[in-house]
Amino acid sequence: MTNIIVAFSKPEDGKNIKGILVRNGFQVVAVCTSGAQTLSAAEGLSSGIVVSGYRFEDMLYDELRQYLPGTFDMLLISSPSRWSGQAPGNVICLPMPLKVHDLLNTLEMMVQAQMRFRRKMRGKPKERSEEEQNLIARAKQLLMERNNMTESEAHRYIQKCSMDSGTNLVETAQMVISLIHV
Repeated sequence: MTNIIVAFSKPEDGKNIKGILVRNGFQVVAVCTSGAQTLSAAEGLSSGIVVSGYRFEDMLYDELRQYLPGTFDMLLISSPSRWSGQAPGNVICLPMPLKVHDLLNTLEMMVQAQMRFRRKMRGKPKERSEEEQNLIARAKQLLMERNNMTESEAHRYIQKCSMDSGTNLVETAQMVISLIHV
């Protein structure tokens, strides 16, 4: 489920938006009245959506957007005159007066986009550091020398051992090196 932070300078506006969202199945993790509170709430979360007004006592929405982690999206609810009728980069805007139907549909679209992004990132292979790459290469080299394997056979052997033991490739390479050097 996507974490939603509601951020409006007027507490009653935040409570009203939260009520609408909760009644329609969204998970609101915080209601904030300042940019600093919003950033603090976002700090403990890996990703989410901030539903925000235009102005806070300590910053404007664009400053807040700058300081938010990149894994957060922003839905700005304000008068179109505030944002000149065109959405600022990286922020989705809804005009005031707000229609509940528009809010729910827009938020649902944003939640789906975040879920797709998370799925895409999960499927992406993890980048290995140079040290980890060297460790795997060293394990392959030892297998090639000791067992007369080709490079691809050694790699496949480490991969298979990794899958069979439920450990990652780097841990398996470390095990191979420690077993050969016993």
